[in-house]
Amino acid sequence: METNQMSIMMLPWLAHGHISPFLDLAKKLSTKNITTYICSTSINLNSIKPKIPENSFIKLIDINLESSELLPPHFHTTKNLPLHLMVTLKTAFDNSSLNFSNILNNIKPDILIYDFLMPWAPQIASSHNIPAVEFIVCSASFTAFLQHLYMLKNHDFPFPEIFLRNYDKLKYEEFTHPSQDRGQIDTLPFAKCLELSKDIVLIKTFRQVEGKYVDYLSSLIKKKVIPVPLVEDVKGNELPIMEWLNKKKQGSSVFVAFGTEYYLTKNEIGELAHGLDLSGLNFIWVLKFPYGDDRKLEDVLPEGFLERIKEKAMVILDWAPQMEILKHESVGGFVCHCGWSSIMEAMKVGVPIIGIPMHLDQPVNARLAVEAGICLEVLRNDDGLIEREMVADAIKRVVIDEDGISLRKKAKELSENLGLINDDEEFNGLAEELVKLCLS
Repeated sequence: METNQMSIMMLPWLAHGHISPFLDLAKKLSTKNITTYICSTSINLNSIKPKIPENSFIKLIDINLESSELLPPHFHTTKNLPLHLMVTLKTAFDNSSLNFSNILNNIKPDILIYDFLMPWAPQIASSHNIPAVEFIVCSASFTAFLQHLYMLKNHDFPFPEIFLRNYDKLKYEEFTHPSQDRGQIDTLPFAKCLELSKDIVLIKTFRQVEGKYVDYLSSLIKKKVIPVPLVEDVKGNELPIMEWLNKKKQGSSVFVAFGTEYYLTKNEIGELAHGLDLSGLNFIWVLKFPYGDDRKLEDVLPEGFLERIKEKAMVILDWAPQMEILKHESVGGFVCHCGWSSIMEAMKVGVPIIGIPMHLDQPVNARLAVEAGICLEVLRNDDGLIEREMVADAIKRVVIDEDGISLRKKAKELSENLGLINDDEEFNGLAEELVKLCLS
């Protein structure tokens, strides 16, 4: 089979941090003349339509989740979804399996590429004689870490640099004592999805950074694990933010962002604000509030804060062009939650990280970035809370102090090494693996 004869159905989880990498993968595969169908809800598809090149091989398919008074169409995405509705959304997505079966029957793709937490997807594909491959958008270290916990029921991960502090451990208890609250499957969905992937597993990472974790994961699941080095390349735009950065000295500013789906508590906002102020550096800070939260910046930031920092900082609600900001020469550090896409972007452009992991995969990702020599993690107090002095100290050490020189140098060296990756060769190899799967 030639690649121009191949068609692929993609089914990402309903989160921006998942749909975006699936779209990036589809764009890469489209350069091999592979037709890709991205299947999601209307609200998610509408968000990526502007990013799809004209006359591309990428098609969009609406999966049409059932709506209800509790879960109207604008909540068919994790973006702005109230936290108490997350299980409701997962259940609605699971209940769309019959719709998805009909989609596969109509499109008849050669392969399904699916996300985590949806073991019903490869099972349905199998019933249509379609091979299914999982694409993991988390780090290889985190994926191997969870699979290790699930299979061996202990925290003795064979890589001591990836560890949990006391305040991290509760986040992973369900993997050592898995629950059955979703009912449809007999094992944890995360592990079941890996088990059902046909022969190979794709994972968004750089082998140059995570090679040993890729290999350990492969040994655990007995499948070939293929790193997919996806980082979206962006072209600079003359936005007001860029004009502001243009006036700052090289490496004199930090960018502060905590992803699309984590909302800082009032205490976290206060400590972070004071920490940024104490650091003395210029900064751009993106703050997000949950859907329906009509508070203004003045309502959550310390009294007088916006007036105090107006000459050296910008605080922005909801969104900013992250990759473009990170690439700007005046940015010398990235204060972030250590979401995997954010870490890969920082690695790619050579910006050192001040890590403040919050939940999910972020503590493990932070430890990996520290191991890679490009991150200083902000330590918390005994109660697991961040404190302003620790934030300010970490920022200064990473961006301006002498003891941050090696870290800044390592970030630049890693960026240069990653720049040597031949994307065309990487994705030629991936296309060959997918063709092989169709013919097996």
